[in-house]
Amino acid sequence: MGQIIAVTNQKGGVGKTTTTINVAYNLAKSGKKVLLVDLDPQGNASSGLDVSKTDQTTRDVLTGKVKLNEAVKSTDYNNLAVLPTDAELATLETEIATAKDRALRLKSALQTSDFDIVLIDCPPSLGLLTVNALTAADSVIIPVQTEYYALEGLGQLLETMKLVRQALNPHLAILGVVMTMYNSRTTLSAQVEEQLKSNFKERLFETVVPRNIRVAEAPSHGKPVGEYDKWSKGARAYKALTKEVLERLS
Repeated sequence: MGQIIAVTNQKGGVGKTTTTINVAYNLAKSGKKVLLVDLDPQGNASSGLDVSKTDQTTRDVLTGKVKLNEAVKSTDYNNLAVLPTDAELATLETEIATAKDRALRLKSALQTSDFDIVLIDCPPSLGLLTVNALTAADSVIIPVQTEYYALEGLGQLLETMKLVRQALNPHLAILGVVMTMYNSRTTLSAQVEEQLKSNFKERLFETVVPRNIRVAEAPSHGKPVGEYDKWSKGARAYKALTKEVLERLS
């Protein structure tokens, strides 16, 4: 079993799914065999790679109805596969709330994985699905939008990680924090950058993902931005970020 990385931030709209899709795509392009696990009931990572949400989904794997390899779907890109999800995943937390292994479902499912790297796109919450991801993961990537409330809620995420380390996964680490939707023309972005540098120091990725119309457009075409417009600022940023991810993994 290879490296498992959860991409998480309980704040919505910070570029979490976009980061997951584009890092997964670039890792696959680098020759790594990659699985993207869509753990967000909105299913945006599945549709962002134009993967059908019919048949078996993440929910079927986590309830034990099917094995991981039965539900994994291939994509149009070499080395990149997706475990898709749909809105029904939202009911899973209630369904397994009293099960003894409720926090270990994803970890158990991924035991049979033969991928080099598994990226988990977490929902924008700190519920049972995210706890499953943190329990299964070796490390975490935290996308943070460079805006006024950027650091709000990060304390809760770090506290949740601490609790997961104590009870379920002592080796869970922060692979890195990445700034997204960066606007170099505003003093606010620079101020948030300073705050993140002082809080996370060397764990802050050097690569900054700018606000970029191509990044915003790509999901509606079911493509990573590197496939949609590989010369765009956003595509180049995600390529650079993936290089940093590989360096930190090695």
